[in-house]
Order: sequence, then C-alpha cells, then structure tokens
Amino acid sequence: METARVGKVAVENTAYHFDKAYDYLIPQTLWAKAEKGCRVLVPFGGGNRTRQGLLMDVEEIRAGRTGSEEGLKSVKAVLDQTPLLSPEMLLLARWMKERYFCTLFDAVRVMLPAGLHYQVACSYQAARDIPPEKLEVLGEEEKRLIAYLSRCRLPVRRDKLLAALGYEADNDLPERMSRQGYLEKIDDAFRKIGDAMVKMVRLTEKGETGGVKLSPKQREVFSLLQTVGAASVKEVCYFTGVTAGVVDALVKKGLACCFESERYRNPYDGAPESAVKEEIVLTQEQQRAYEEQLAQYQSPDGGISLLYGVTGSGKTSVFLKLIDRAVEDKRGVILMVPEISLTPQMLALFQCRYGRQVAVFHSGLSMGERLDEWKRVKNGDALIALGTRSAVFAPFENLGLIIMDEEQEYTYKSEQAPRFHAREIAKFRCRWHRCLLTLASATPSVESYYLAQKGVYRLSTISSRYGGAKLPRVVVADMNQELLEGNTGPFSSVLMECLAENLRLRRQSILLLNRRGYHTFVSCRACGEPVTCPHCSISLTYHAANRRLMCHYCGYSIPFTDECPSCHQRQVRYAGAGTQKAEEAVEELFPEARILRMDADTTMAKYSHEKKLKQFADGEYDIMVGTQMVAKGLDFPNVTLVGVLSADQALYSDDFRSYERAFALLTQVVGRSGRGEKEGLAVIQTYTPENPVIQMAARQDYGAFFQGEIQMRKAMLYPPFADLCVVGFSGQQEENVEQAARYFTRELIALAQAEYASLPMRVIGPAKAAVPKVSGRYRYKLIIKNRFDKSFRELIARLLRQYGKQKEYAKTSVFVDINPDMIL
Repeated sequence: METARVGKVAVENTAYHFDKAYDYLIPQTLWAKAEKGCRVLVPFGGGNRTRQGLLMDVEEIRAGRTGSEEGLKSVKAVLDQTPLLSPEMLLLARWMKERYFCTLFDAVRVMLPAGLHYQVACSYQAARDIPPEKLEVLGEEEKRLIAYLSRCRLPVRRDKLLAALGYEADNDLPERMSRQGYLEKIDDAFRKIGDAMVKMVRLTEKGETGGVKLSPKQREVFSLLQTVGAASVKEVCYFTGVTAGVVDALVKKGLACCFESERYRNPYDGAPESAVKEEIVLTQEQQRAYEEQLAQYQSPDGGISLLYGVTGSGKTSVFLKLIDRAVEDKRGVILMVPEISLTPQMLALFQCRYGRQVAVFHSGLSMGERLDEWKRVKNGDALIALGTRSAVFAPFENLGLIIMDEEQEYTYKSEQAPRFHAREIAKFRCRWHRCLLTLASATPSVESYYLAQKGVYRLSTISSRYGGAKLPRVVVADMNQELLEGNTGPFSSVLMECLAENLRLRRQSILLLNRRGYHTFVSCRACGEPVTCPHCSISLTYHAANRRLMCHYCGYSIPFTDECPSCHQRQVRYAGAGTQKAEEAVEELFPEARILRMDADTTMAKYSHEKKLKQFADGEYDIMVGTQMVAKGLDFPNVTLVGVLSADQALYSDDFRSYERAFALLTQVVGRSGRGEKEGLAVIQTYTPENPVIQMAARQDYGAFFQGEIQMRKAMLYPPFADLCVVGFSGQQEENVEQAARYFTRELIALAQAEYASLPMRVIGPAKAAVPKVSGRYRYKLIIKNRFDKSFRELIARLLRQYGKQKEYAKTSVFVDINPDMIL
C-alpha cells in the first residue's frame, strides 16, 4: 500500500491573522531528513516565493485517500541534518502562539540563537542557449547584465548583482528579464554565521611508512600522529616546530590525510578545564532553606518555590548546593540573572566550581559564540546554562533545575514579539520536565510573594545576613533642607562627609543615579521650548563625552549648540543630571579619588562589564558611579558606603508598578553596602523624605511594603487580582492610528456585550501612550482588565484576526502585551 507524508509547516514572515501550520507534501527523496523540528524551504503564497519554515509535525497518510495530498505544494529542501527543536519546544511554540498572540515561527525564532537563522535570497544566472535574434532586441542595460552573468561561473545573489552593476536595490530589471526567459532564478538559504571548523590531520589506515622515505621533520610528525591519533595541523606544527608544508608532504605521500572538524568558539578561554569545588558551609537558616528546596527537587512532580532572603543572606550558596545535586544527577540546570552586569561575578564563581560544564547565554557574546554555547548544551557538553532572559530556552533534554535570581526584575519580560515573560516559560518547562523552579530575591515581585503566601509556591525565608553581618545603617537626606542651607550641589552634606571618610579609610563607595548622560533636559530660556527628538516625543539628553544631544529611545543625535531650533535664540541651557555629570561632580570634590563609571555608554565594548567589575573588585577604583546595573547582585566586601543621588526619579511615573520598582531598587542598592566584615552605611537623597516607600526601603521592611501594595492592587484590580491586557497601536499617521484603536475598541465592546458577556472585563481607553511618538511612529494603547483564561484568549485572537482583514488600517500595526512590566 503506497503512502504519502504531509508536513505541518510553520512559515516565517506570515501575518498573525492567517498564521497556522500549513500542509506540505514531503517528496520521498526527503523522507530520511524531514523530521519534526527541522527547518525546510517551501513555496508560499500566490507567487510561490521561497520561504523558510519549521516542521511542526509529520503525518503519514495512504496515497490517494480522499485526495488529501492532491493540490498540496511540496517541500523544496530540508535545511537541518537533525531536528533543532525537541517535542517539548515544539509544544512550547504552540503554547506561546496562543498565549502571546505571535506567529508560530516568531515563537520558534526566539528559541534559537541568531547564528542559526537562515536567510532566503534569490540568485540569478544567465539562461542557456538564448537564440542570437532574441539577444539582438535587448537594450544596452539588459545586454550588460547578461554579459556580467555570463562571466560569472556561479549564480549571483540579487543584491550583489545590482550593486556590481551600479543599480539601486529596488531595481526590478532581474525580475523582468527572468519573466522574459533571459535569466534563471534560483532561491537558496544561507547562514551569516558558519560553524567554526579546524583543519585536522591523522595517519591513513596503513599506520606505517611502508618503506616510504621520510625526512627527519616528516618522521617527527609521523611519530606524533602515531601517538595522539589525530590533531589539528596548527597543533602538529606547534609541538614539532615544523611548517604546514611538512604535513602536506606526508599527505602527498599517502601516509596522512586531512579532514575538517568542528571546534566550538570559546567566549571564555580562561575558564579552568577541571573544576575546583570548595566546601560550602551553610548557616542554620540557609541549611533549612536548602533542605526545603531539595525536598521539592526530589519530589516526583517538582514544583515552584520562592527563596526570599535579605540582601547579603547568602542565597547564592543555597543555589550552589542545589546545582551540585542536579549536576551529580546528570540533570541540566538553568540559572538566569536579569542583566549582563550580574553575569561576570556569577560566571567567575561558577567556572571555578564547574569548569567547562558552564555555557553562557547573553547578548554580550558574538553571534558565533552564542551559537556554539547553544550547541554545547544541545550536545550534552555543558550541564549548566548561565545567562539572561534567553537562557530559559537552553535546549536541555533532561532538565532538573531552573533558578531565576532577582526574579522581580523587568528585564525578564520581553518588549518585542513574542512578548513573553521568562518566568512563564520557566513554569512551562518545569511542568514538562517535572523539575524545580526556584524564584529568588530580597524584594520578590508582589505577584510571586502573594502566591507564596497563598501556598501556590513554597516559601523559604532567610532573614539574616551571612556570617553575622548586619544590614547597613540608612540615613535619609532631605534635599529640601540642603537647599535651605545653601547647598545646591548634587551631594548632601552627610554624603560628602561619608565619602571623604571612606576615602580616608581606603574603603570603597557606590553611587547610584539611574540616568545616563550628562544633562537629562535641555531647553531654551527665551521661548521655553525643550530640545526634543524629531522622531520621538521625548527631550534629548546631553552627553559630554561626545558633545552631542542624544535620544535614548531611537538613537537620534545631533551636535550640541546653544542655538534654539525653535526660536533660533542662543539661550539653550541645561537641566537635570546624569551619570556623566555625577562623575564630574565627584572628581571636582575629590580630585584624588579613582572613579569608575558604569552605564550603557561605558560598557558597550565586549567584556567591558567583566573588566570594569574585576578592576573594582581588585581595588583599582575608590568610587563607582552608575545606573541600576550597579544596584543588584554585586558583592564587594570592601564597599561600606552606598549613596542614592535621587531616590525620587523611580517613585513618580505613569505606571502602577512604580512604587514596587522604586522599593526594589532602593533596597537592592542599599544592600550592596557592608557585605563583608565592616559595617555598612547608605545615604538616600530625596525631596520627599516622608514618602512611605522611601521609609520602608530605609528600614529594609519588605513585609510592610507588601501589605500596603497588595491592598492597593486589590482595590484597583491590578495583578495578581486581575490580568492586564495592553493592546498597542502604532503607525506613521496619527489620525489612522487613533481610528484603528477606536475601531478595535468598538468591536471589543460589541463582542463583550454579546457572545462574551460572561467575561467580567474592564476596558480603559483607547488613549495616547505615555510617550506618544517613538521612532517616527505614533502610539495609542487600550487597557483591558480581566482573567487571562481560554475564553478571553479566544476573544483577543478573534479580534486580531478580524483587525488584520481591515485594509483601511493596514498601515497601523497592532500588538498585544499580557501583564507588561511597564504600561505603554
């Protein structure tokens, strides 16, 4: 009985409103390679353009059965030798499509390192046997194109062909000539990043010279290869002191053969090959927390736990004990940190303990390095994945433990499609593997602590600092009083005195100002107009390092001038301070101090985080000035003073989470002080010293903060008592964006009052976004409060599909963000 195979293919670059797994016939010649989880090339759409896709499933059917395979287009090629995605990840892609309203291929793409991504490009070559009379009727540019291709031995990619002939990228000459039969069009897929290969050499099967005469150098290479079996040509030359020509001579004599072998790009060559495990001594509280976590790890179904410990309580030691156990059991471990700046210290600790069993996942690595770290996990060469948000997709087949450090941080939430939260992906993976998810923080998210209080998560608490260290003493400096006393500078008198004392005692200090740049606001005193970005409704920030005004949203920048772009008067003045200004102010006060600035501007270079943090740890700097990247997770025993230069910045924003973020930031940065044997001090500068959030952060009183916050959320129906669904609209024509938002709202209300009347939703808006214009696109938002259940997801998906068919709003894009960390 003849059978046919049909593949369910998730196709790239499809619109959400017609995205699904499409049926394609798999030719018999591809049966051996076409497995679930492999990428394929398929013809798509009316023009049958070649697109990349992923096989979500493969079905075998009886040939001719109800003609189900008739009319199906065929898979053109299989791009992978083995499946890239496991059944778990394929199911996760479907789950993400339903939950985050993305396409299947968007979900697949975010799981894979960028170095694996293929691009589909068309190439052209001159058609064969074109009759001379047909060539005679061509114009000069057509003849020139054919002459160029005729000189080329291989097909030429379209972009390179047009560039070689001096044409613009949108010139359609190749397409026209292809339709007329003068050119052959070839679609192909290519990767920008290839596998790292190394030239190897080994002896042929003879294993002996067989009477062949060898020179002394050739005999030395021959003896080495007899001993080691195979080695890279580079290694052979190094150990024997010969040139590559000696190796080539052995190959020509038939005694050796060369071959290529893949070698992983190692982003951290200095990592020790063998691990050095130091004994971890836990306090009584740590031991109890570890035993609670271990019991859940060993349970048949795993589960979720919240490890709540004050700053400096030694949560990392509990992690290490858990990881030791998982590694002993040969189970994979994922440890996530919220920012790249936290990776170096954690990485140094882990590499000393686990050697090359640690793979690193973060955007600071090159594409090739990220690709090879992903391969090491997939091939079983690494048991621990350490990194930022993307590490949650590490391709472990036997996952035993996921740890989210500083689980409350907003960086775990993606701001681009698919708009997932790493915590939700981690929950999915733990259910699949029946393993343990440990959420850890000194300031847990309100939602997580609420679920722990309810018993949904297991709560483990460490209430004291490790080794008997005390929490730092906190002084709240009233900057209003400083102004009354004539101090107009950025530092209060108490902070200046403490900085001077710390320098005298050769101790280190950390200063937090969560704004990069020099001046954060530039305006004209003549007309009052701020200098704003032409593409965004936001003021420009002055950067002294390059004397430019820069937009922190789209990257637009212009040279600084004191001439106002609105009234052309030369009365442009600065206001506000960023980290560059703070650094300069410290230098003026303490010219002898060695100052390190840590912000996005100073840490752009590769490995800059590692180098700067190591220099600070080694005592090469006295004072570190930085943004929030200096506030969390860093452990420097010699830091005994922390100064928060402007606590009010985080408090007042158009978002219900602003108090939570402010409390967490202040608590975390205060916790950087006094982590060693020396007592610590923190100074919080504010114009609102009576604010309860500042008072609770100064007391490190998370319990009191949580009680007040949870009451507000319950009264206002914010998470965890309801889910927030934000529908965003953006486009270049503001009127069309507003109309699109109002159309979507009308359709939502109509359905909510009819078929979905049982859903208890609240609709707010539509209204302009907090920043109404970014990168030349106007933005509107619609907020829906509801329970994010299956019925509500069906409603939103239905509205999105309906919206996608409205041609009048084709130029206004729409997206959905569930429980965003910051509302648009």
